[in-house]
Amino acid sequence: MPYALFYQDAKLSKAYPTEADVWQLARKSGLVVDAVAEEETTSPRPVLDNDYEIRPCQLEPNEDPVKNKADAEHEERLEPRLH
Repeated sequence: MPYALFYQDAKLSKAYPTEADVWQLARKSGLVVDAVAEEETTSPRPVLDNDYEIRPCQLEPNEDPVKNKADAEHEERLEPRLH
């Protein structure tokens, strides 16, 4: 089942093959923050900022989640890295 990034009911990203792929996209986009629940004393866990959600989605016509992932990985390799 494909997954995408949503805000409320609006699909914000292309569909990707797995939920982990969308988490990776969200992390690279700066949408993931570390949070600690008040009752927890363990280390922070990653959560999506500003009520974003990752959830299963319907594919758009002619959309290929595997191709979307490959395109995103290709674009990442082309971006300059700042150290």
